[in-house]
Amino acid sequence: MADSVVRSANAIDVIVQWNDVLLEAIRKTGGAPTIISRVAAMMHIAMFEAVNVVVRKYYSYPNICLTHIHVPQYVSTEAAVSYAAYRVLLASYPAQASLIDEALRAALVLITDDQTAKDNGKALGEAIAKAVLECRANDGSSACMSYQPGNRPGDWRSTNGASAVTPEWRNVRPFAMERGNQFRPPFPGNYANQVELLRSPEYAAQLQEVQLYGNKDSKIRTADQTEIAFFWANDLDGTYKPPGHLFRMTQIVSKLRNLSLVENARLFALVAIAMADAAIVAWDAKYADNYINLWRPVSGVQLADTDGNLVTREDRSWTPLSIDPRTGVHFTPPFPAYVSGHATFGAAHAGVMRNYFGTDNVTFELDSDDPSVPYVKRRFNSFSSAALENGRSRVYLGVHYQWDADNGYDSGTKLADFVSANFLQPLDKHCEHYEAPPKGYSEPVHHDAVSAIEA
Repeated sequence: MADSVVRSANAIDVIVQWNDVLLEAIRKTGGAPTIISRVAAMMHIAMFEAVNVVVRKYYSYPNICLTHIHVPQYVSTEAAVSYAAYRVLLASYPAQASLIDEALRAALVLITDDQTAKDNGKALGEAIAKAVLECRANDGSSACMSYQPGNRPGDWRSTNGASAVTPEWRNVRPFAMERGNQFRPPFPGNYANQVELLRSPEYAAQLQEVQLYGNKDSKIRTADQTEIAFFWANDLDGTYKPPGHLFRMTQIVSKLRNLSLVENARLFALVAIAMADAAIVAWDAKYADNYINLWRPVSGVQLADTDGNLVTREDRSWTPLSIDPRTGVHFTPPFPAYVSGHATFGAAHAGVMRNYFGTDNVTFELDSDDPSVPYVKRRFNSFSSAALENGRSRVYLGVHYQWDADNGYDSGTKLADFVSANFLQPLDKHCEHYEAPPKGYSEPVHHDAVSAIEA
C-alpha cells in the first residue's frame, strides 16, 4: 500500500503530537527513567503498528500477536494512532487521565476524516494498544525488588537518604535484546575485582578528575562545562527526564528532515525500543549480582581514606555540583554509578538516529528542560557528538566517573546497531533476524485498507 494512505503534507503529525503528550505526562508524574522508557516503548510500538497494519511497509514488532486485529477497509490512520497512544498512556499514567483525555479530544478535532473513518480508526487503535499492553503485562517491571546496599569500600550506598531506585529493572524482559545482559559492559578498567579496581591508578585518576571538575565550588570547571552539566541533567521530577530529552531531539531532527507520518512512526518506535532496552542494559550493570554496584563520586571522595589507594585523598565536605535549584539541595541520583544511564540512553539514541538517516553528520539545535539552564540551546553537528557530551556532562555534574560514560556509550552503541539491524525492517529487505517469521510474529487480518483521505 502506498504512502498516500496516510496524511503527510501540511498536517499535524500525530506521532509527534502524542510524543509531546508523553513528555508532559512524564513532567507531571516524575519517576525513574527506567519506568519512563518502558511506557514510551509501548506507546510508540502501538502507534507504529497502527500505521503499519494499514501501509504494510515494514515487519511488525515481533512480540505482539496481531492475528485477531481487524483492519477496516475505510479507516482514519491518524485516529488509529491517537487511540493506540491514548489507551497505552491512560493505562500507564491513570493519574494523568485529565491531561490524556484532553489530548485525545484535541487530536480528534484536528483530524478531518469523516466519523466512520474515525470510528474504524478507534477500533483499530484500541485493539493494537490492547495487544501491546498484554504483551508487556508480565515483563518483570512490577516486581519491586528490594536492594540491600553493601558496606565495603566501593559499594554503593545511599547518598541523599533515598532507597535504591528500580533494582528489579535488570530482570525486566527486554523489548529487543535476547537477554538483559547481552550488552553488559566489562568491569571498569578490566580489573578482576573491586579491591583491585579501587587500588588501581586508573581509579585514582577517575576519582581525582570528578573531584576537581564535579565539585560544586570547582575552580577549574569552565562556564561552558557548567552549562553542559546542567543542560543534560534533567534528573528532577518536573522535567521530561533523560529519555524525554532524547525524544525532544528526535522531534527536532524529524522536523528538520520533514519526515512523513509513516517515517516518524518507524523512527520514534526504533528510538523508543532502543532506549527501553538501554535502561535494562544500564540497570543490569548497576545492580548485577557479583558485579560491582560502584559507589558514587560523593561517597568515593568523602570515604577515600578507606579505599586502599595511596593516591586518592578524602574530603568529607566535598559536594557535587548537581542541585535542585528549587530547594538548594545538592544531590546524587539514588542508584549505583557504573554505568551511566545518561550515556547508555544517549548512545542508543544516537546509534538509531545515525542508522536511520544513514549518516551521523546532522546539524541541529537542542534545548533542555532542566530548571538550572532555562532558555539555553546548544548546537551539535552530529548525533554522536551530542551523545558523547551527554555522557561527559555527568562528570562535570559530579555524579559519575568517566568510565561510566565511556562504557555506557559503548554498550548503548552496540545495542542501537542490534535494534536497527533487526527490528521494523522494510518488508522487501533481507534481514537475518526475519529470514523466517520471528517468534510471536503474526499478520493482522487485512481488508484492502484505504484511508478516508484516499477514498
